[in-house]
Amino acid sequence: MSDYSTIGKPLPRVDGADKVTGQGKFSVDIHLPGMLHAAFLRSPHPHARILSIDTSRAERLPGVRAVITGRDTAGIRYSFVDTPRYPADETPLALDKVRYIGDEVAAVAAVDEDTAREALDLIRVEYEVLLPVFDAAEAMKPGSPILHEEVTEGSSAWEDWGARRTATSLPEYKTMGIYNLSGRTFVAQGDLEEGFRQSDYVREDRFETRATAHCCMEPHAAVASYDPSGKMNLWLSSMSIFYKRFILAKALGLPITRVRILKTYVGGAFGGKLDVFPYEFCAAFLSRQTGKPVKMELTREEVFATTRQRHPTIITAKTGVKRDGSIIAQDLRFIVDNGGYRGTGAVVIFLGHAFNAPLLRIPHYRYEGLSVYTNNPVRGPQRAHGTPQMRFAVDSQLDMIARDLGLDPVDMLIKNAREVGDVLPSGDKLESCGLRECIEGAASATQWKKVWAVPAAGKKKRGIGISVCAMFSGAPFYPFASASVVKMNDDGRATLFAGHTEMGQGGDTMLSMIAAEELGLGLEDVDMVSGDTELCPIDMGNFLSGGTYVTGNAVRLAAIDARRQLFEAAADLLEANPEDLEARDKCIYVKGSPEKAVALAKVVHASVQRHDGNPVIGRGFRKIVPGVDNYPSLAKAKGRFTNAYSFAAQVAEVDVNIETGEVTLVRATTHHDCGYALNPQIVEGQLDGCVSMGAGQALGEDIILTDGSLFNASFLDYKLPVSLEAITGQHVVVNTRDPGGPYGAKEVGEGAIAGILGAVANAVYDAVGVRITSLPVTREKVLEGLKRRA
Repeated sequence: MSDYSTIGKPLPRVDGADKVTGQGKFSVDIHLPGMLHAAFLRSPHPHARILSIDTSRAERLPGVRAVITGRDTAGIRYSFVDTPRYPADETPLALDKVRYIGDEVAAVAAVDEDTAREALDLIRVEYEVLLPVFDAAEAMKPGSPILHEEVTEGSSAWEDWGARRTATSLPEYKTMGIYNLSGRTFVAQGDLEEGFRQSDYVREDRFETRATAHCCMEPHAAVASYDPSGKMNLWLSSMSIFYKRFILAKALGLPITRVRILKTYVGGAFGGKLDVFPYEFCAAFLSRQTGKPVKMELTREEVFATTRQRHPTIITAKTGVKRDGSIIAQDLRFIVDNGGYRGTGAVVIFLGHAFNAPLLRIPHYRYEGLSVYTNNPVRGPQRAHGTPQMRFAVDSQLDMIARDLGLDPVDMLIKNAREVGDVLPSGDKLESCGLRECIEGAASATQWKKVWAVPAAGKKKRGIGISVCAMFSGAPFYPFASASVVKMNDDGRATLFAGHTEMGQGGDTMLSMIAAEELGLGLEDVDMVSGDTELCPIDMGNFLSGGTYVTGNAVRLAAIDARRQLFEAAADLLEANPEDLEARDKCIYVKGSPEKAVALAKVVHASVQRHDGNPVIGRGFRKIVPGVDNYPSLAKAKGRFTNAYSFAAQVAEVDVNIETGEVTLVRATTHHDCGYALNPQIVEGQLDGCVSMGAGQALGEDIILTDGSLFNASFLDYKLPVSLEAITGQHVVVNTRDPGGPYGAKEVGEGAIAGILGAVANAVYDAVGVRITSLPVTREKVLEGLKRRA
């Protein structure tokens, strides 16, 4: 049972009525008077130099209001990471050359979409086609085509991986003949070689994962309206409106207060709507140029090919253990293909380590992550950014090692699991950690000891596998913190202002519940104002799962501040001390004396009257890591990142048909340490989503590229699980009550995708003895493996 009146209850979502009645507005629903429609001319080549662009015929087409190319936006660069080490490498429109098929070359604004697309056919571009490279490992080798000229050639030390481990910067790599690098992370702890000498058994394996799509129901869209006062108004499908406002204001050369992003719901994001995109910038640029509102909505094919995809990876893992399963040493190489531009390549290679480190104690450890330019589409964040790939590789190998040594992988995970109080290589300390309880609970719930490694009869063979995962509760990126305001109204209701974006995850509901709990109100008594940069205080944004932990804390502090003011006013009315009061049921009571009470509306009136009209307004703010300014280095993975990590253990049970190779995920069991479930119904929904997405990426999802061309850019061709293929899931919350989270809560809804991939691969091996080391697990790979075993 919940200890609270609102928190811990499975309450309905506050945005539910808007959405089920069709009243909720998404970016694609925005229509303004006189609005123009814009479209992109895109590169047909994966790698080519632009020699000339002739837009004259397009400009003369009736209905066309503006045509822009790279010469109009020259000098503007932006990127998710923009630092001296990793300078911005993207432009709104291509300047000197194009770097992947679909790269934006020109944009047209016209009276309707058909006219805009007709105008695109009239633009003439002369290209010098260049040699492309599509494989990350090949792109790093000497003689490979150079995508960005700032990556220079050097000597020929390609084969000497050990020597390269001593390099500390990208310039040093360039002098070693390592090409097309967009980022590097290196971490070392202990004495790796000594650790391998101490090990009784050492194993090295190579794993690969493929690019996958976000598959949001709402396509990417932006509406921009530049008004005569010089203000840019934008409606965006975005995960972080304040981050995007900062980047767009800088790119447009406008004061930040002259850019306003207005609320729309987000029809799915999963990381794919975090970056700033060319369509957002060009919609704004064209609106300013024409003086008209401009809408740019991408087609489904454009969304698949030209926004963001999950990074495909090559992972090499070398692990040394004692005979009892104690992990002594581990050496990881994480190579990611970030496509034609850096995107979040420099971030995902940092996260490949950062999401791995909180799970298992490994005294001797080395990690190197490399992000690489290729002529493929640009990659970016996708749910649990980097960790599904790493968990697939690491937990598959641990399963291999356990079997080689005759050990139970569950026992091996428990033996090496981190615990409360452990300090990570970054300096973060685990203030709460239910990992061991998650592993034990998931194993018990699935009768692991009875069914693991038990041969099955028949053509359909049942197998079981386990994997673990961890996730941050927030991220130290601009603007580093969240703030909130609670305003009490004359009728005793509250209006909550928070700058986060409701993108389907239930954030509006969760934050409203927190405010209601502290003020003694019902959920229906809190009105939410969110997702508007002009009305709301600054907010970090909904990425890396900081919404509840960071914004939730800010909301709680704002509500507590408002409650303090109410108690001060009520103390006079009730002839009591403020510390002897409590708020519940829309009233303020004297503790222990339920007959002594006053309605909140009366208290608000008294407070305003007493303070000469000063309203009751509470303010709250929360930094990711309060009091700490040492944010992490992407290159060295040092510095505090978060105060809270969530953990999960996931068990997959699969049926494998040995005649067809078909793999069916029969049941997925997740035991999740998310601190305290503020709304169990929302937690369950988030875990359902994680399991569904993880199952899709384990068993079928795959971006199919041939020479840079995407061949399955639609929901008809992309193998996405649908509602009829919903996985039977069992979700259990492991309650650890993190000391820093609101009511003990921390992340849920992102990290728990990661364990499914490794659990499925391990379950397939348990069923039929076929080890899949490259995702997705397809029937062709299973049949080939069975043929090799025959």
